[in-house]
Amino acid sequence: MGASMTMQKGTNVAVPAQAVRVELGWHTSPGTPDVDASALLLVAGKVRSDADFVFYNQPAHGSGAVRHEGKRTAGGAVTDSLSVDFGRIEPAIDRVVIAASADGGTFGRVTGLHVRILDTANGAEIARFDSADASVETAFILGELYLRQGAWKFRAVGQGYDTGLAGLATDFGISVDEPQQAPPASQPQQAPPAPRPQQAPPAPRPQQAPPPPVAPQPPAPPVAPPAPPVVQAVRLTKVTLTKEAPSVSLSKQGGTSGALRVNLNWEVRKQFKGWGAKLGRAVAMHADLDLDLCALYELTDGSKGVVQALGNAFGSLRQPPYIHLDGDDRTGAVSTGENLTVNLDHKNRLRRVLIFVTIYEGARSFADLHATVTLQPQNGAAIDFSLDECTVPSTVCALALITSDGNDLTVQREARYLVPQRGVSPQRTIDAAYGWGMNWTPGRK
Repeated sequence: MGASMTMQKGTNVAVPAQAVRVELGWHTSPGTPDVDASALLLVAGKVRSDADFVFYNQPAHGSGAVRHEGKRTAGGAVTDSLSVDFGRIEPAIDRVVIAASADGGTFGRVTGLHVRILDTANGAEIARFDSADASVETAFILGELYLRQGAWKFRAVGQGYDTGLAGLATDFGISVDEPQQAPPASQPQQAPPAPRPQQAPPAPRPQQAPPPPVAPQPPAPPVAPPAPPVVQAVRLTKVTLTKEAPSVSLSKQGGTSGALRVNLNWEVRKQFKGWGAKLGRAVAMHADLDLDLCALYELTDGSKGVVQALGNAFGSLRQPPYIHLDGDDRTGAVSTGENLTVNLDHKNRLRRVLIFVTIYEGARSFADLHATVTLQPQNGAAIDFSLDECTVPSTVCALALITSDGNDLTVQREARYLVPQRGVSPQRTIDAAYGWGMNWTPGRK
């Protein structure tokens, strides 16, 4: 099919690609619910386990075949994307369902909802399906990638659910962790009846002598039934931080222990606007853009430092500062790229942590670069937010500030672009803005 054609519900098309990007898109405006993309990997119509569900709280399949890559915002359009690598899909999997769920409303309030299948190798559009008949649905199966005679195809589905993502997932065999319901209000109780007067107990009857004891036979050892498997239900709750609601308690979301994974996902537009367009050239290109995810930390003993790729200061999870940078990614294209991890088992040793990002090379500013920040606790709901569009010549952006009150950690959305003065490094700039008070020396990777 041509790139300008859209599919009708129920039609299918061949997918001649080794890997694809599944892009779920819609228009946003005040009152529009947030929309999330997800995928279910099926065998004969069902998942094999909850691990075959890929979504914001479980962003990567164990095989690496399907990954949730996060949201992008450009003007009034939003996309949430998944990557699918057919070469990594296990032989038993014969279908990958592409679903969408609405958070905070129904799909009847979402305009421009569509799904596109793009060839990862060259970005060419292979298929597109626009959904225009939604009303009260809170979840949708937009399409499915399925295997037929050794070749992958895409079918436009457009099946809605009014039971949300939980209902859709349950239909395919996912066990969902339902939120706890508050107990009903207590009803007034009647006074207990007055106790009846007790009669004197009857006199004991004379008992005959007991028979001689018989030696007991040793009982057969009991056969213990097999222990039922421990099933960890999928948690569908999540938190999106906004300007109006910029902070959240980690403990209230269940994130009290384990690893807190911080991921920055970005995308560069090819059409440049604002002051960046006035430069007469592209402000940032994928080929040479190098963003560095970093963290300033202060521990309860007063020690301070930085975790960053510059100077190979990658940190440590098992000893101070209990923060570790996984690597140095130069693409930002996948959720497994550059990540930073905080060990919440030692949260009582942390006083404050500032997550920030700098441009190391390849661009003069964050202009026309759109990013999503996701904080994923090991034992809690995902926390995410989008960065505002940069309108100043900034090379450093404060993402999130994590502070401790002695018992709990609070995550504060910052999304604050800073403009370094001439000759001042991005690190010194972020230090001065937040009063960290460290001494800085030049460093290299």
